[in-house]
Amino acid sequence: MTTADETAAEHLTSSPSPPPTGEGKGWRLRLARLAAFVGVVALSILISLNREQVQRFQAFGYPGIFVLSFLASATIILPAPGLIPVFSLGTAGLNPWLIGLAAGAGSTLGELSGYAAGFSGQAIIENRQMYDQLVRWMRRYGLFTIFILALIPNPLFDLAGVVSGALRVPLWQFLLVTLAGKTIKMVAVALLGRDFPELLQLIGG
Repeated sequence: MTTADETAAEHLTSSPSPPPTGEGKGWRLRLARLAAFVGVVALSILISLNREQVQRFQAFGYPGIFVLSFLASATIILPAPGLIPVFSLGTAGLNPWLIGLAAGAGSTLGELSGYAAGFSGQAIIENRQMYDQLVRWMRRYGLFTIFILALIPNPLFDLAGVVSGALRVPLWQFLLVTLAGKTIKMVAVALLGRDFPELLQLIGG
């Protein structure tokens, strides 16, 4: 296993080195990276140990799905609930567009954990082959890679966030593109939940 910094460095050897920041700024940056990594690990464990309590946020409507989506995306170590609550609120009769906006915004902010882990340089890369592939896609297609991975349900987005942080993708660009992809996806899932009872009736005749 390798860290995000070690892996990203291999792909950035041809890039110009950043200007020296000085010793004072250097130790502050290292401290910030360490704090980010510790925070990500602690948040992931906390969410995973309190999964039932996390799911209760679903009962609070739009604010609840915002918080739940944030928590589901914030854990990059252990699995947490994801699209199912969005689908469920769609079947409950809430506005699917507002559900999608709330879930997309919450999920986007939750992805800061992966970005922070990559930026810290301490993220442990277990699937080196997939990490290298994502780096190649990012270097070739840029932010379009993030948009597609945010748009399509898949297990790779946490790793994509790590890659974005390790490659120092500007944070505002990462958040904006992620928000666009995730909001479209969440709206689609909520619409499917809204129309699912009718689809069952059509199938059942």
